[in-house]
Amino acid sequence: MIIDAQNSILGRVCTIAAKKALSGEDILVVNCEKAVITGRKRDIVSKYRKRLELGQPTKGPFIARRPDMLVRRTIRGMLPWKRARGKAAFKRVKCFIGAPEGINAAEFQRIQKAFISGDSTLAFVTVKELCRLIGK
Repeated sequence: MIIDAQNSILGRVCTIAAKKALSGEDILVVNCEKAVITGRKRDIVSKYRKRLELGQPTKGPFIARRPDMLVRRTIRGMLPWKRARGKAAFKRVKCFIGAPEGINAAEFQRIQKAFISGDSTLAFVTVKELCRLIGK
C-alpha cells in the first residue's frame, strides 16, 4: 500500500499505516515532509524542543530532524515494537521525502479521514517546518 501524506494529518495517517503493517501489508509513505500536525505552531515546536532537553544526550530520547524519520518514528509509537510482531510490522514500513522514482503516482492512496482541506481554518505546522525549527 502506498500512502500519500501530502496535506494529511500526521497522526491519522500513521494510525492507518500501523494497522495495515500489523496486518501484514508492506507500507510506503510518500511526501512525508508535507504532512501536517494540527495545533498552534509555537506549542508544537516547544513540545518537541522540550523532549530534546529531557534525559541524557547519549541515551535519548532521540527525535529525528529529518521529516521521513520523524514520520517513521511516529508510526513506531503506534506499534508494539518491543515484541516480534511489532518489529516485523515496523520493518514493513518505509517513509520517503517526496516520491521515489520507481513508484507510479497513480498508485498513491489518499486517506480521506486524514485529509486537511485548503480552506481549513485549523492551525497547523508541516513536518518539514517542524524539523527545520527543532534542528540545531
